[in-house]
Amino acid sequence: MKIENGERDICTASPAAKAAAIGDENERGGEAFVPPLNFAMVDNGVFRSGFPHSPNFSFLKSLGLRSVIYLCPEPYPEENKEFLRANGIQLFQFGIDGSQEPYVKIPEDTIREALKVVLDVRNHPLLIHCKRGKHRTGCLVGCLRRLQRWCLTSIFDEYQRFAAAKARVSDQRFIEVFDISRFNNCPTSFSSSKR
Repeated sequence: MKIENGERDICTASPAAKAAAIGDENERGGEAFVPPLNFAMVDNGVFRSGFPHSPNFSFLKSLGLRSVIYLCPEPYPEENKEFLRANGIQLFQFGIDGSQEPYVKIPEDTIREALKVVLDVRNHPLLIHCKRGKHRTGCLVGCLRRLQRWCLTSIFDEYQRFAAAKARVSDQRFIEVFDISRFNNCPTSFSSSKR
């Protein structure tokens, strides 16, 4: 991150550095804003991350979320459900098993249903997350990028940025062959969503 005249230039920073800078600048009353693991903005009103924990709640509250898409089959922890209830945030759970390759079976119908939630701007701002914000979240975001008409090279680059050494060929294959023809008039980007 570049610093000029004592100020940070977050325009040229990586997504992680931007989130850290925003967190540093948004300390209020001694409470630091800490983004969840692998947090990033996907599009206007759409965010992604790994599983949020209580230290992340102040940061998430600052986003003004309306919805959370949880992509794991495990029950959502009570502490997290209470945070959602207290802030008027709706939970959408799409339980996708997090199996290891080569036994990964990504349910296309579940991804399709989750995409319908993402595409409905009445749910924005929203956070998409799984356990680490890599594979399940990467598949959903990758399929959204297909709908947004991104080229596969850019989609896979974004997927690999979050999955890193754990990138799965099966996830990328799923994204590549995902049938987007059932979705009509999908936005290539979302306008700024206000709560």
